[in-house]
Amino acid sequence: MGSGARKKDADRRIGRRALLVGGAAAAVGTAVLARDELARLWWRMPGVEKARVRGAVDFRGARWLAASTGNFRWADRPDDYDVDMIVVHVTQGSLASAVQVFQDPAHRAAAHYIVGKDGRVTQMIRELDVAFHAGNRAYNERSVGIEHEGFVDRPQDFTDAMYAASARLAAGICRRYGIPVDREHIIGHVEVPGTDHTDPGEHWDWDRYLRLVREAHAATA
Repeated sequence: MGSGARKKDADRRIGRRALLVGGAAAAVGTAVLARDELARLWWRMPGVEKARVRGAVDFRGARWLAASTGNFRWADRPDDYDVDMIVVHVTQGSLASAVQVFQDPAHRAAAHYIVGKDGRVTQMIRELDVAFHAGNRAYNERSVGIEHEGFVDRPQDFTDAMYAASARLAAGICRRYGIPVDREHIIGHVEVPGTDHTDPGEHWDWDRYLRLVREAHAATA
């Protein structure tokens, strides 16, 4: 069989597989788009769960407390979705209350990380998975969400320890995925299109935070 015939047979097999998982890629009739769509549809197929280390964290020193599977979607980022953004949140409550709701399957929302007032970092969803944190599907798929313990109208909640720990966390995320350290790629929840949230609010010191992230990023370059 010639190389051209083999390529046609391979393309037909890819097209048939794409139809089995939804047909989105096969509809456009090209093998390149079919391969791309298959990569994104992989985690929608029943019974698929990528092997992973239980309790592993992406940020050294973080404690692991698993969120409910109702509050995120299994994925394989950045292979299936590029990660190019960090979204900054405020919990509007205590760290303990945030953990509680993120472990509630009925809540339907959770972030990857929570940073406490004392600087302790808790990871609840692996970065490779899609957390339901931004209120916008496309932003969920491309971002890592960082919650900060406190209330938007209480500037005293944003402690030195919190800023420093969150900056180290954000710097590591930027380094892993090649995310620029700027306000186009590190944004507040309020800046996500379609959201009605106001966090992190007017008391969050963006100039200070970005400076600390840049310093942490440079220190480990």
